[in-house]
Amino acid sequence: MKKNLLTLPTKYQLQTMNIAVTDGVTLPVSVIGRGKPVLMLHAYGMDAREFLPFILSLTGEYTFYLPHLRGFGEAKSIDLTQFDFVRQYADDISVVIEKVCLLHTVPSIPVAAISMGAQVMWAYFERYGTVKVSRYLNIDQNPAIHNQSDWQGGLFGERQQEVFEVFHNVVDMTLPYAKVDSFTHLPFALKRHVTDVERQFSLMSVSRPRSKAIVQVLTHQNDHKLVFYDHSIWQHKMRCLQAYLALPYDFRATIEKVTIPVVNLIGGRSKLYDVKWQKKITHMLPNATEIVLPRSGHAVPMDEPIGFYKVLKRFFQG
Repeated sequence: MKKNLLTLPTKYQLQTMNIAVTDGVTLPVSVIGRGKPVLMLHAYGMDAREFLPFILSLTGEYTFYLPHLRGFGEAKSIDLTQFDFVRQYADDISVVIEKVCLLHTVPSIPVAAISMGAQVMWAYFERYGTVKVSRYLNIDQNPAIHNQSDWQGGLFGERQQEVFEVFHNVVDMTLPYAKVDSFTHLPFALKRHVTDVERQFSLMSVSRPRSKAIVQVLTHQNDHKLVFYDHSIWQHKMRCLQAYLALPYDFRATIEKVTIPVVNLIGGRSKLYDVKWQKKITHMLPNATEIVLPRSGHAVPMDEPIGFYKVLKRFFQG
């Protein structure tokens, strides 16, 4: 029998596992590879499959589980049922981790998480502890979002008030249209404002000129394109943003309980979380090491793809 040369080896075949979580919703999880199980959590606005370029060469050693958080990627049609989306995501991930451990008959698995996904892991540790996580890679994320009298390491650091005012404004402008089915039905000026704010956020997330150029190309919408632009996750992104602004996310009290090995990966030029305050987290954790990629902004995979891959590989190897 002739072998189909177009068929990829098993370890390179991407599959989707559907896992029923606590409220009966079925959460899609992309799965690839064969070997020891590991889990990776994506960032705000990201599709979990965007990790694939960094893990394909490791699929002969590991089975990667890439959950799609509600409202994003393959889960974009799944609605949140709680305003506190970070803790709802943590509840979902607890079920995913339990399922993966059961499938592979292991007591715990390594987890790597970036940005919002890492915030979800702080919430997970608060609610479920560290029994099911063998080690953790925290990628450019502090546990407290809002600046306080004893904490100035929140989102956007010294610029927090300025940037949050922009976010409050765009959330307030979109609230009257929360039940509009399609982004294409919004007033043109509002569509322009929403996409401009998103572009500025993306540009703040990267540091290197090539990354900024890529962001500019990917996010540019001329007037004609914007008229017909079907932004399928805009409502979900606004809802998450509203919760970030309103809820006092602060998981610092959880840190001393995270006694498993932690690698704190820091973008040396991150504009979202000040390096000085990220380093404080390393010292607050009982069992942490620190890696700083000096030329990277917050979006480490985009700014330093090779460095990110090397860190991932070392982390999964333990």
